[in-house]
Amino acid sequence: MLNRRQFLAAASTPLLAAPRPRPNIVVILTDDQGYGDLSLHGNRDLATPHMDAVANNGAQFTQFHVCPVCAPTRAGLLTGRYNYRTGVVDTYLGRALMDTKEVTIAEALQAAGYRTAIFGKWHLGDNYPLRPGDQGFAEALVINGGGLAQPGDPPPGQSYFNPVLRRNGKYEKADGYCTDIFFREAMRFIEANKTKPFFVYLPTNAPHTPLQIEERYSKPYKDKGLDDVTAKIYGMIQNIDENLGKLQAQLTRLQLRENTILIFLSDNGPQQVRFNGGMRGLKTTVYQGGIRVPCFVQWPARVKAGLKIDRVASHIDLLPTLLAAAGAPLPKVPLDGRNLLPLLDGKSSGWKDRSIHIQWHRGDAPELFRAHAVRTQRWKLVNGVELYDMDADPAEANNVAAQHPDVVARLRKDTEAWFRSVSATRGGYAPPRLAIGHPEENPTLLTRQDWRGPRASWDAKGIGYWEVEVLRAAAYDVDLLFAPAAASGAALFKLGAVEQSAPFAAGAKSVQFRGLRLPAGPGRLEPMLKINGEEFGVQYVEVKQVS
Repeated sequence: MLNRRQFLAAASTPLLAAPRPRPNIVVILTDDQGYGDLSLHGNRDLATPHMDAVANNGAQFTQFHVCPVCAPTRAGLLTGRYNYRTGVVDTYLGRALMDTKEVTIAEALQAAGYRTAIFGKWHLGDNYPLRPGDQGFAEALVINGGGLAQPGDPPPGQSYFNPVLRRNGKYEKADGYCTDIFFREAMRFIEANKTKPFFVYLPTNAPHTPLQIEERYSKPYKDKGLDDVTAKIYGMIQNIDENLGKLQAQLTRLQLRENTILIFLSDNGPQQVRFNGGMRGLKTTVYQGGIRVPCFVQWPARVKAGLKIDRVASHIDLLPTLLAAAGAPLPKVPLDGRNLLPLLDGKSSGWKDRSIHIQWHRGDAPELFRAHAVRTQRWKLVNGVELYDMDADPAEANNVAAQHPDVVARLRKDTEAWFRSVSATRGGYAPPRLAIGHPEENPTLLTRQDWRGPRASWDAKGIGYWEVEVLRAAAYDVDLLFAPAAASGAALFKLGAVEQSAPFAAGAKSVQFRGLRLPAGPGRLEPMLKINGEEFGVQYVEVKQVS
């Protein structure tokens, strides 16, 4: 079996014959947009004409499933593998770091001659070697962590307007509203690469909280009598829809629409209570309201307009589907996803039933049957004990486990085998280490997004540490950055045997340690503030190799 490096080298020479010209690929992934957040799905308050047009001009997967939170969905989408295999178990506190040995869609397509780019939310690691540019994207303009105005947002961020973004590893202040920026940059990239096959991954951070949008978008929904939260969410979705319309118009103008695969989907169900098509549950749950999302595929050159596909499918299916469409070789690792091209060609009669597993919960490692669902075409087992007949009961209102013990036993056995397999992939769930002192990223900015530990949190009193790898024994400057101190105190820095402390005055926002000699190798970077006998964590740590 080829390892990741061998696969990428081998894939640089095409192994499969693909029809010419190869299709362009655009994948749009919205954040926290529920199944009910489209007029196509019966929402009477929200008009989404351009999202609806993608469905009506192509194929709709009516039983498409993802993880109930964002980072696990993104890891599975990009690798074609269950997120537990990739090391991604959660969304924060160092649990959303994808192992660098994983081969992404971008790496596979790049090796096959595609130009690759991401504009938006990566959420699989902000530091070398986990960044999108390290994982196959030739061009990247992304946010840090799981969202703007979160602890991963670098200073002086905290806004959806004129945000601090990262272009190819370098921070820059952008101009405009985040969604507008990402679509504008995607369209620029498409214009620049219109004569060669391209892959654009456009994962927005809208309509995720915090709900920031111009009032001209939210006011019409408030005027309808909707609450402020729903009005802002619908305004953010309307903005996405308008940008999607602009992108569609560009593809038409450039005569690329016919042979461009345009996929639209969401990463999980809605976070807040609102219309969701009558489904049970919200984001973070494994009921349908948390994991069933819209997924539309427009490809006029191949996919018949108006096609509806009711076979169960999942985000892990996109990699094998898109690589098959591009004539690109698959990674030589076990894939969990299935090539959906036969379904997109209208050939569902011979499609074999399957089990799709969805699991997520807070914690450093998963537990069998906790926050888990396994879905076949007819049956769904939740947490190992609740059984639903999805043909007869799509609302998941009637637990029929007692009436079908044989089905429960079969699906529990299936889940146990799946859990053993995904847990054994990397021999555990230890996170990848963040590199310190690599020339591709110097200085390195560490944020609360990726710190860990029993006291780690995003609260003011959270205290955590980062698992790092110092690549070279050398001198480093270390800056601890924090909110203005309420009183004087002391800052402490520890990495292995290296320990330093320094006083700070009331109102201080940083403490600098200069020329620290750090040994090469793995270690735990532990900063702390002490004020009047209380302990506090920092907000950021910046480490720069200076000699």
